[in-house]
Amino acid sequence: SCLCGSAPCLLCGCCPSAKNSTISRLLFTFFLFLGTLVSVIMIIPGVEKELHKLPGFCEGSGSVLGVQTHVDCRSFLGHKAVYRMGFAMAAFFCLFAVLTVCVRSSKDPRAALHNGFWFFKFLVLVGITVGAFYIPDGTFTSVWFYFGVVGSFLFILIQLVLLIDFAHSWSQRWLREASESNAKGWYAALCTVTFVFYAASIAAVALLYVYYTKPQGCTEGKALISINLLLCLVVSVVSILPKIQEAQPHSGLLQASLITLYTIYITWAALANVPVQRCNPTLLVRNSTSTATTAEPPTTWWDASSIVGLIIFILCTLFISLRSSDHPQVNKLMLTEEGGSGPGPGEAAEPGAHPLPLDFVLGVSYNYTFFHLCLLLASLYIMMTLTNWYR
Repeated sequence: SCLCGSAPCLLCGCCPSAKNSTISRLLFTFFLFLGTLVSVIMIIPGVEKELHKLPGFCEGSGSVLGVQTHVDCRSFLGHKAVYRMGFAMAAFFCLFAVLTVCVRSSKDPRAALHNGFWFFKFLVLVGITVGAFYIPDGTFTSVWFYFGVVGSFLFILIQLVLLIDFAHSWSQRWLREASESNAKGWYAALCTVTFVFYAASIAAVALLYVYYTKPQGCTEGKALISINLLLCLVVSVVSILPKIQEAQPHSGLLQASLITLYTIYITWAALANVPVQRCNPTLLVRNSTSTATTAEPPTTWWDASSIVGLIIFILCTLFISLRSSDHPQVNKLMLTEEGGSGPGPGEAAEPGAHPLPLDFVLGVSYNYTFFHLCLLLASLYIMMTLTNWYR
């Protein structure tokens, strides 16, 4: 069967020529997006109200994150379901990260586990998901929350690396076009994009000061915005210093402006979870007096920062799957072969191409274990984003 062999599916044969390794990464990313879609469905109000029929969700748990509350457990069923879906995805990718440790050649039998058997992989993911929904609540939510915090933080660092790499490639390509065609329009376009990013960042900072701080109080919010703004200014100045330009000729304000905008978004996401209504007008408030007799338990809706986070998550995970950086330092950090131009595992060179060394042809173009760990962290990040970090 094509679903169980090395070819992912019949449809892939109709697609343009692509590396087997790239197709494998896209299919694993599809599994991640599928789990994300299920998580989104779980927090839809109509579905959330039906989750109380599952055993164990509210048994033995009168607390939220270990803190005793009077909140009706039914109010958090969607969040608890997302946590179990996140656990299932993390366990799935952790399993394949362990199975593919130290795979350096396509001749390794474990390489087939990464590049084939997709039907069985889907069954494994479904089985882990079903089992996760039967985990008794108890301390599971409280403990898994801290795993989610640490994993999300690490994935944010990976997002930063990917954004810098993307901006670097963007700047390098436009500067190359400007030098080859001797056209001033490329420089104007580069300056325009950089200006738009900085203008959006300044406008966002102004809005953060207006909506998330008060003249009296809200000291933490003021400090957080001011410190991050100061650090963004430092990064912008450093990026154009002569020493930096000598070491990285293509370094410039485009990278700094994109990272500034992303930093302001992270600041916004943090302020949107401050548990003080006066300093956080977008705080999602739960009805702390709801009981089992309440006709309609309160419902959690996403806020704008969560939606933006979901979009960034989708773009970054696709970039992880498709990226082929021309920056050696990024390739070394992301454990990817430089250029990524070699054939994938089990593929031969194209007709007419120069013969490649045998060890390169049979080698892997990226580290399987590191790729699965990235998806593991991504599953934790989307779990925390969809639940508003459970606050």
